[in-house]
Amino acid sequence: MTTTPTPESDRIEQRLIEISNQLAELKQNQERFDTCFSNHQKATQWVVQLAFTLITFATITIILTAVLR
Repeated sequence: MTTTPTPESDRIEQRLIEISNQLAELKQNQERFDTCFSNHQKATQWVVQLAFTLITFATITIILTAVLR
């Protein structure tokens, strides 16, 4: 026995398809955001490491200059 789709079931099915498409789009957006966030985090970490390195070398230079004079 087959049932004929009612207008109500057609609307529900169409709405489910729309929600599924929206969910797929949200997943893609989330993946792009995660990638972007990861890149920013790595860049920030690199800048902090560079800053500490520069501070260390400046401190060593000042100490060596004071000791050698």
